[in-house]
Amino acid sequence: METLSYEKIINAPKDKIWDVLWGSETYSEWTKFFGPGSVMKSDWKVGGKTYFVNAEGEGMVSTIDSLEKPDQIIFKHLGMVDKEGNEDTESKEVKEWSGCFEKYILIDFDGKTKLHAEVQVEKEWQEHINNGFIQGLEVVKNLAEK
Repeated sequence: METLSYEKIINAPKDKIWDVLWGSETYSEWTKFFGPGSVMKSDWKVGGKTYFVNAEGEGMVSTIDSLEKPDQIIFKHLGMVDKEGNEDTESKEVKEWSGCFEKYILIDFDGKTKLHAEVQVEKEWQEHINNGFIQGLEVVKNLAEK
């Protein structure tokens, strides 16, 4: 498992960046580099359910491990979900990466905000995740600074 980190200095307050990251209108804009039509559905409860899915409804089922709006959120990925909404948290393939974290931390930085994102991934996904975050966080910056 690899841990990848990304940082972006954004000339906007933490609340605005938080809204860009997790707002239903803007989430799919910055995550399109991971997969077109991406959506996040969450109950916004620590220990609850959060789904990161593509336009077909396939993707990951996760939980919020820690939530301190607008300073940080940590997701723990639990498994996969298919088009029919069936969750797989028990297969051998899923158990190899289940429990990995995805963190977003917003820090006051000299009148601006530093957005720090960190994600644990298997090596074969590293290039895809790098491309998604490098392009996606630039979109977050542009949307937040408008």
